Formats: sequence, C-alpha cells, structure tokens
Amino acid sequence: MSTPVPEGPPTSPKPQRMPPLPNLIFASRWLQLPLYLGLIVAQCVYVFHFWVELSHLISAVFGDKDALKMLVDSIGYKADPDWVPKLNETVIMLVVLGLIDVVMISNLLIMVIVGGYETFVSRMNLEGHPDQPEWLSHVNASVLKVKLATAIIGISSIHLLKTFINAENYSEKVLLWQTLIHLAFLFSALAIALADRMMSSPSGKH
Repeated sequence: MSTPVPEGPPTSPKPQRMPPLPNLIFASRWLQLPLYLGLIVAQCVYVFHFWVELSHLISAVFGDKDALKMLVDSIGYKADPDWVPKLNETVIMLVVLGLIDVVMISNLLIMVIVGGYETFVSRMNLEGHPDQPEWLSHVNASVLKVKLATAIIGISSIHLLKTFINAENYSEKVLLWQTLIHLAFLFSALAIALADRMMSSPSGKH
C-alpha cells in the first residue's frame, strides 16, 4: 500500500486581475493620502499651540505679567480695560479647559487620520500590535461617523462650559445660540447612532 501524501496548507485564491478602468477608479482612493498628511501637519500645529499656552501658564504662575496678559487676552476673560489681569482660579480653569479642548480636537484628528485611512485608503495591518487602538479592530464608515459625532459633542461641551464660566463677557443671545448649537450636535449624534443601529439590526437587513 502506498503511504498517503500529506496535504499542504490550503492556498488562498489569487485575486483576479481588474480591468483598467475599475483598477483606475479603485486606485483613486490614494488621492486622499495628501489630505491625511495635511491633517498630520494640522496635528503638529495643535501640539505647538498646546505647548505655547502651557508655557504661558507656567510663566504666569511664576509672576510673568506679559505671559499672564497674553493668557487673559487669549481666553477673553475680561472685557473691561480697567481690569488688572491676575491669575485667579477662573483664569486657570479657562486656560486648562482651553488645553483640554486642544487635546480633544487632537484626538478627533487622530480618529479621522487613522480610522479614515484604514477605512477608505488602505489597511494598516495593525493586528497584534500592542498599541493598536481598541476601536480600530471593528472600525467601519458607520462606526467612524458615530465616534466623530461623539467627539464633536465633547468639544462642543468644553466650549459651552468655557462660555458659561466667562458668561459675563457674552450676551444672552450668544449664550442662547451656543446652547442651541450644542443641543443640535447632541440630537444629530443621537440620530446618527439610531440610524446606524437600525441599519445594522437583523430586521434592517434586506
């Protein structure tokens, strides 16, 4: 009797060669690459802005009046020209909220850069990488939209909190419109999440 020859590992079928026109259309996704590279440059600008604001805050803590003046002007804390700038709890809170705002926008940029590139341009093959984001393992266009909407709500919340802390320098009309815009962002995110859930549910499949 002849000994059976062990079978090798199954080979994956080779991808079919695409016709020129579909291949060109599919390759056009790489036109988005300069956009994501531009967002990386914008990320660098935010990092620089963060450290400038932080250095001004540290200098103001040690009594640098020029740094304190720049901080107060940047947050628009006091409109009264006779007011003497001083580093109090409210100024520190507004500056820190501004720094948190920069960090949240930076997180939004990371989600757009990494998630958008992974979804619309090319796979990054991060499976098994210790630093792979948890959300990236199941990211798609719908998940990315929901996460972006949630991030925008967080950024809007920080802006609204800064406005309420410094409410004396804003008119009632500005306060009202900022609140309404924040609520619009909130309801938009809820609508996006609800639509995504309905489309992904078994009853929504055709």
